[in-house]
Amino acid sequence: MSLSLHRAYESDLRSYRLSFSRGGAWTGIALVLLGIGLDYSLYPAHLLEFTLARVLCSLGILAIIGLMRTPWGARNVEAMSFTWLMLPQVMIAWMIAVTEGASSIYYAGLNLGVFASAIAFAFRMWQNLTLGLLTYLLYAAACWVHDGHAPGGGAFAVNSLLLAFSAIASAVCTYFNEQARFNLFQLKAELADKNAQLEENNRSLAEIKGQMLQQEKMAALGTLAAGLLHEVNNPVNFCMMAIDIAMEEPAAKSNEVLHECLTDAKSGMQRVQYIVSDLKTFAYRKSGTDHESAQFLFERALESSVRLVGHEIKGIKVNRHLQPDTLVRGDEAAIIGVLINLLSNAALAMRKGATREPSIDIYAESRGERLKVTVRDNGPGITPENIGRVFEPFFTTREVGQGLGLGLSICYSVIQRHGGVLAAESTPGEWTKFTFDLPRVTGGEK
Repeated sequence: MSLSLHRAYESDLRSYRLSFSRGGAWTGIALVLLGIGLDYSLYPAHLLEFTLARVLCSLGILAIIGLMRTPWGARNVEAMSFTWLMLPQVMIAWMIAVTEGASSIYYAGLNLGVFASAIAFAFRMWQNLTLGLLTYLLYAAACWVHDGHAPGGGAFAVNSLLLAFSAIASAVCTYFNEQARFNLFQLKAELADKNAQLEENNRSLAEIKGQMLQQEKMAALGTLAAGLLHEVNNPVNFCMMAIDIAMEEPAAKSNEVLHECLTDAKSGMQRVQYIVSDLKTFAYRKSGTDHESAQFLFERALESSVRLVGHEIKGIKVNRHLQPDTLVRGDEAAIIGVLINLLSNAALAMRKGATREPSIDIYAESRGERLKVTVRDNGPGITPENIGRVFEPFFTTREVGQGLGLGLSICYSVIQRHGGVLAAESTPGEWTKFTFDLPRVTGGEK
């Protein structure tokens, strides 16, 4: 038995012993008092003194029950149980001494106490043997007091053998009961471990499933982006060239409204180019590339993210607080995905909470060899019961069909893969803040 398992077993067994000892003590009081009927039938001449003895014995057991309700008594439940079991044995031995000695039928009560300790209580084998030995010594002392000399032969020998048989049988029962209790506890402990492992496996499977779903979406977006880049770039480049030629025409230069329209059209075409390029960066990856060791500007990743969620954050003020050097090492596409998730979640929460003057503040500052990033919104916040669950796979507060609850759990894994931790803080009704850090590229690595 390992030390930790032994301690756990003893802790679990203590409450079991306490419960059974209390129940047995109340049963003992009932049996002791019911024995008044035996006294009346067998020894009416001793009825008064035997009744007084039984009442005193019952009060002693009752006092021990009270002690077992205290922290000290609960810690010493084995000693308490042994003590109250010995009280009836002492009382019966005294009754044997003042009545018929070895011939007294009350020796059967001593056997009952020994058997009860083995059947009803979680004693150890040595404790049960000790109880049997003390019971026999009490019986021998009672017979000696009654006879006035050392007892021997006849009824004493027979009763002594019966007491020995009871003690041995009880000790054997106690041993196997102890083994059965421990085996049951061991099985419970193993089952608890298996359940814990199963829960951990389920969590891992859920995370893997979420990552696979995300990878499938990324692959689909990559295919879409590659197709868009091929199909859109040619007409966009043609439009850009046509706009440039048109802007050089004298009519366009002399007409302020026409020139402004052509400038807006060119700006729109450039935006289309940026969006397609950003989508390709976010979703399309070359196989065999070590993405976590690549270098990129966090500022550039942020701009790409803001452009990709432009339709979701429309009307929301985005404030950037960035240090001059934001060169970091990692998977740019994955970090863009993290930022998109944080920005879109913030926008959705603020729209759902009808936040007045909604805004998102993004900070990036050096902390040694790491770049700490903070995304803070002034939305409705996250409730205390949900703040600790936001990174759990499949946990979502959105309505059914509006989200799988995988976004933040995948973001957590992405940041963890970069050697950082994604953390959430919130004050309900005021703000929500997500922080994470990325490895900076130092001067010697550039």
